[in-house]
Amino acid sequence: MTASTTSTNPPLVCWSCHERSLGTHFCSSCGKLQQIPQSLDYFSIFELPKKLWIEMGSLEKKFLQLSWKLHPDNFVNASETERELSLKQSSELNDAYRVLRDPVARVEYLLGIEGMRKEGEHKQQAPPELLEEVFELNESLDELREAKAAAGDLTALKARLEAAEKNFQEKLVEVDSQLQSTARKWDAAIDTNADEAGRKKIMARMNEHLNRRAYIRNLVTNVQKELS
Repeated sequence: MTASTTSTNPPLVCWSCHERSLGTHFCSSCGKLQQIPQSLDYFSIFELPKKLWIEMGSLEKKFLQLSWKLHPDNFVNASETERELSLKQSSELNDAYRVLRDPVARVEYLLGIEGMRKEGEHKQQAPPELLEEVFELNESLDELREAKAAAGDLTALKARLEAAEKNFQEKLVEVDSQLQSTARKWDAAIDTNADEAGRKKIMARMNEHLNRRAYIRNLVTNVQKELS
């Protein structure tokens, strides 16, 4: 897939006037609400380039504007086709906004549409450099469960797990920082129209960050569950 600095979409044929339209949501000829093609990604719905830095104020403003224009209340007296399109577009707009406003979900989505992220991929083994710490954590978790079952003293075990949780929370912050840094490299690659090999290398790195992040997050969740 060839990257581009802007989301460009081929002209569509309006279902109402049958003219070619350059509009994303409304026909540029007759103004009728249009069917969004399945090939249109979330970035294109907001007429944004496929870049990972997004100005949140602008995104929210665009979302509110489109939400108002696409709201079903505006199409109560319109044709059945337009009423259906309004409901569908409003739903797709909400989905797109929910993903694009979240920096991690945004990376996951980009990798998904670029074919670099597969469902369930994050379910992996512990990263090699974390094996010893994960082993110790699992031992502590087992000890806590046994102590709970035996109604024993949990003070020392809980203190050890709280320290482990803090350690992995710090690792989560670290991997988020690495993900943001690599995301900036992706944007730079788009701006300079980098070749496919270069872009795939960056995406593979972001994929690694996401896998590591998902694993560490799961560890933190497990510890929090036992401590509660």
